[in-house]
Amino acid sequence: MGVRILKPINKRLLSAWFLGVPLSYFVVGYLENFYQSAFEIFLLALPVHALAGLFVHHLSGRILRAFRSDPTNAALSAVVYAAVFLFIPAAYSMAKPFPKLFDANAFHLPAGQWLSFSAALTLALPLTFWLFSLAQQRGWKETRFFKFVDENLDGLVIALLFSAVYLIFASIFNRPSYDADDIFFDADGNLYRWRFATEKYRDYYWRPAHPFILIIIRPLVGILAFLFKGDALFAAFTLNALTGALCVFLVWYFVRNSAGNPLYALLIAGLFGASSTQLAFGSIIESYIYLAAVALVFLVLLLKDKPLYMQVIAGLIAFGITISNVGQTFIAHFFVKRNLRQIIVYGLIVGALVVPLSLLNNFIYPESQPYFWDIATLEGEGHNQFPPTLQRAEYLARVIVLHSFVAPEPLVIRDGWPFPKVWMFRASIKKDPMLLANYETPLGDGLALAWVGLMALGGALFLKNLFKQDNGYFLAFLFTVLFYFALHLQYGKDVFLYAANWTYAITLFLALAWRELAEKRWFQILLLVFVLFLLVNNSQMYRTMMEISAPSVPFPVWR
Repeated sequence: MGVRILKPINKRLLSAWFLGVPLSYFVVGYLENFYQSAFEIFLLALPVHALAGLFVHHLSGRILRAFRSDPTNAALSAVVYAAVFLFIPAAYSMAKPFPKLFDANAFHLPAGQWLSFSAALTLALPLTFWLFSLAQQRGWKETRFFKFVDENLDGLVIALLFSAVYLIFASIFNRPSYDADDIFFDADGNLYRWRFATEKYRDYYWRPAHPFILIIIRPLVGILAFLFKGDALFAAFTLNALTGALCVFLVWYFVRNSAGNPLYALLIAGLFGASSTQLAFGSIIESYIYLAAVALVFLVLLLKDKPLYMQVIAGLIAFGITISNVGQTFIAHFFVKRNLRQIIVYGLIVGALVVPLSLLNNFIYPESQPYFWDIATLEGEGHNQFPPTLQRAEYLARVIVLHSFVAPEPLVIRDGWPFPKVWMFRASIKKDPMLLANYETPLGDGLALAWVGLMALGGALFLKNLFKQDNGYFLAFLFTVLFYFALHLQYGKDVFLYAANWTYAITLFLALAWRELAEKRWFQILLLVFVLFLLVNNSQMYRTMMEISAPSVPFPVWR
């Protein structure tokens, strides 16, 4: 009789099964808002934890290889991941003292579900081993999905970590108790919550600037709502947080593929994800985070030299969400491709399709907004228009280059509105003076000065290499910022509302300009320290938003 030799247990896979518990708990705890029976929790937790175990197994393998090949780079990367990972419980702890605003149970499993969850985790162990064995037998490493995940793992992880941060605060600032617009940074949060997540999809301001936004965003909300058992509200703010995370990933992807240094790309993605713009608009339902995502997708399409039809689709989406944002695509195409014939073809195709798409939008959603060619409706935007002045130019410049990245202490405006307003900038309205938020802490002042220094360094390196490099992307980013500077010199009550339109451009401009320093250890450490302090400073913006608005909330926003 032969002796059967047992295979040794894969200890790393066993460890991954255990280390995947926090990830599974977060996912299942969130989904428990929609799937609440013990049987549903079991059916959810079983595959979720098995997949979490496989993911952590692959991630741990990458980490071990990274530490063996370059321990210093791996250690610096680990600090970035750890900082954003720790930001998640820190954000939770920051929100928990505001019970009228934050439903902590939205991210917890109730005690009665622990038995079901634990049973699923136990059975997930053999399932994880079986899936791992099956994947090896079927050559999973040769699949396109695995190759994509493996090649982009750093960007996916940092994006997913930021998505959890954005999601926590999206669950606060988009609830029905915030039943007015203009509360945070002049954002139309109530309007877009209605338009994306309820049957009240009509633009009650009756503006033509978003000609077919509904056929772009509402189907995505609908897909998530289907998964969430019809809860369109959760679907809307989950989509917003995931789109914010997508922006972080696309910034990482662009830098990784243009600069080549993985640690450098991770540091830039961390800087961008922690910016005040991303923290604000990754959490507040509006149109702007979607515009930033589309602009970044368009840049990646240019970077990878994708076919024209894909650029046309991105351009149509940009136009459909907000008309003016198609200008970003023309600017990028003009300076990067420098192909006049192609940009004319691009413009003609986009121009030919925007009319039928607008008609389709209003056919599916009747009377949702005026057609963009109805010029008469533009008169309603007059209250957002202001004369260009030197003071407005100065304040706008400070918002663009400083406040969009390093959050100051926001303005608190009490003007009889249902809620106090938390803004960064206020135009001169009804003869009241123009106001701008200021840095009022040593940390804020220090970070603002450090950011000015980093921008000056980037500008100097750009000028130094002006005639030694291809300046296509640099010029695209510069003219994008100038385009919005000219536009908002006369338009907008709180110009920080539009920061998502330029924050990515400034980030990528500087990332390209600093590229020759990407391998320098001192510069990597400098960026790392800046990102760590930026997370601390900018988290206070969330605290201010909650502290100021909480007393005016008449009942828990999560009901």
